[in-house]
Amino acid sequence: MPLDLAVIIVTWNVRELALNAIRTLNTDLDQSGLNAEIWVVDNASSDGTAEAIRTKFPKVQLIASTENLGFAGGNNLALRTLGFCDDPTPNPSSPCAVFLLNPDTLTHPGAIRALYATLTDKPDAGVVGARLDYEDGSFQHSAFAFPGLAQIVIDLFPLPPRLVGRLYDSRINGRYPRSWYDAGKPFRVGHPLGATMLIRREAIEQTGLFDQQFFMYCEEIDWCMRIQAAGWRNYCQPAAHVTHLSGQSTSQIRAQSLVNLWRSRLRLYKKHYSPLKVWVARLLIRWGMRLQIRRAQTLPAETRDQLVAAYQTIVALT
Repeated sequence: MPLDLAVIIVTWNVRELALNAIRTLNTDLDQSGLNAEIWVVDNASSDGTAEAIRTKFPKVQLIASTENLGFAGGNNLALRTLGFCDDPTPNPSSPCAVFLLNPDTLTHPGAIRALYATLTDKPDAGVVGARLDYEDGSFQHSAFAFPGLAQIVIDLFPLPPRLVGRLYDSRINGRYPRSWYDAGKPFRVGHPLGATMLIRREAIEQTGLFDQQFFMYCEEIDWCMRIQAAGWRNYCQPAAHVTHLSGQSTSQIRAQSLVNLWRSRLRLYKKHYSPLKVWVARLLIRWGMRLQIRRAQTLPAETRDQLVAAYQTIVALT
């Protein structure tokens, strides 16, 4: 019989966080009643992550990559090992669902069962994400509408102070009302945050795997867009609670992460949107980055130089 669930965690130099993620995940899986396995792909960490996982969690299926494959490449490595492929080929021996989980997470009791039950209760569900909180328990947006031009403006350009908060948390910026999360019932979204994504086997089979040209950022958005285009719907399940410590790997390389982010956003626009929308997006990003370069002049020299170099690289991409 195929597994009910395979959980994939991709790690890079976050040893202690990964160990805590696996510990809380194990506890919840034991209570879920599901036939499940945990797979960890370590992206050539230099902090002993792979060795620590082997020692503390010998039942975890560990793949120690000799190179950093990024989020998409790391997940694809495990997905292929589980029997999935890029072609739309059914494979009934593959797990019924795959749960992609960030290593900077803490899974709360009942989360896995609630996510999996959503697939059972909603035959149209291709992807389901959890409700996320920050480490201090404060609210974190867990799912978003597919990105548009308004998000670029809000991200990069100064806005009147009285509008900043309202626009940031609004539907204009792709956010869903907090009341939807508080209601505790699943609601339709464009895509969940990539920190937690439960994906139905058939949705994977129809759409293939992550596009590895997205090394970091936007890969989950691209996949969710393809899954929705194939006729599935994407949901957030607020009854599934996961703490997300947020950005622990990417914070190690801030300037490079900015370049990765905007390179991926541009690729997403070119792949899914009209030429006119792509042209406007390029123009907005170019203007926005030049504004960021001027703002960065007040920062300490080392930080300023790294960020300015990143902003200039992004301008060149447009």
